Amino acid sequence: MDRDLNVLGEPLEECGTDPVTGFYRDGCCTTGPEDLGSHTVCAVVTAEFLTHQASVGNDLITPRPEYGFPGLEPGDRWCVVAARWLQSYRAGAATPVVLAATHVRSLETVPLGVLRSHAVDVPPDPGSLT
Repeated sequence: MDRDLNVLGEPLEECGTDPVTGFYRDGCCTTGPEDLGSHTVCAVVTAEFLTHQASVGNDLITPRPEYGFPGLEPGDRWCVVAARWLQSYRAGAATPVVLAATHVRSLETVPLGVLRSHAVDVPPDPGSLT
């Protein structure tokens, strides 16, 4: 089986393990037929993004242990739904993305140029993204 690719056409890198992210909770933005939402964008979430998502009914802050969801804080790396990321982008609340850890399938929803315009290397102190 081929390895999953990122938006750069290279092997998909890990997005995050603290908290453990990914539709399959494997630390990667891997996807498959069960992932109807396309949790494929590796985002480094900011307070602005979290607030915007909560305002449109996507609460990423409140823990939901029954779904294995710890709740997010600014600086966390999380595989977000491509359409939700694009929604925040259009509202002026896009959060940075890690291209090497963003699945190629996200390009079905978000243009590569848009993702590139928000690409970041994760800073040593992710808490600085508040």
